[in-house]
Amino acid sequence: MALTATTIRAMAEASLPDQDLFIVDVAVSDTPVRPKITVLADGEQGITIDQCATISRRINKRMEEEFGEEVSYVLEVSSPGLDFPLTQPQQFKRNLGRSLKLKLQDGSEKTGKLEEVTEAGLGLLEEVKLKGKKATYVPVQIPYADIVKANVVISFK
Repeated sequence: MALTATTIRAMAEASLPDQDLFIVDVAVSDTPVRPKITVLADGEQGITIDQCATISRRINKRMEEEFGEEVSYVLEVSSPGLDFPLTQPQQFKRNLGRSLKLKLQDGSEKTGKLEEVTEAGLGLLEEVKLKGKKATYVPVQIPYADIVKANVVISFK
């Protein structure tokens, strides 16, 4: 078994201490000497430092069982930052009511308030700005397959 993101993701998913937690992303650096493994986890109510520590300990134990004690790596388990794109339906659900900026497959971008999260995609109240006029808001449905990148718009108002 190789030290790949797929292998680590399986270990990480098996290491989650609570039902409402999920793995957002797993990355393994190309460095052959001491690869850096980054596991981003989140939860429907967010994730605590203690939960990240538990996941980290459990992954370390599984790594030792799978690869032996001599395997050398750096493991980082954390929550995705505010600037990290949303990828999981659970993340979208947690951000209902917030403004999102979406980049779509066709190259276009949409910004609006997240109103609904379904099995198929998102319901967005899209902000439409016309020159010299006040912005209007149009409800749109966007399938997950059309979304290349989705970020929460951080407002300091």
